Amino acid sequence: MARLTKSSSNPVFLAAALEGLEIQKQRIARQLKEVEEQIRDVKKQLGRKGAVATPITNPVSAKRRLSPEARKRIAAAQKKRWAAYRKVAAPAEK
Repeated sequence: MARLTKSSSNPVFLAAALEGLEIQKQRIARQLKEVEEQIRDVKKQLGRKGAVATPITNPVSAKRRLSPEARKRIAAAQKKRWAAYRKVAAPAEK
């Protein structure tokens, strides 16, 4: 809490402080009203009272599901690639 000094107990000083605070209060009230109007406008644009936009979900988090047949095809193709790689790499080692 602020200490009271001779200048702060002066009625003219206190009246000026009160006037400044009232001006700030009016400015803040205007800003609140503007924000409330913007919120109403957004709700009207959404077409529903009180509607809120849904957050964007992360598309990476959704896992893809492979059928067992697809997994077998992928595994067979990978084995074929590794066999071809080893066939080429084996003569180079000798």
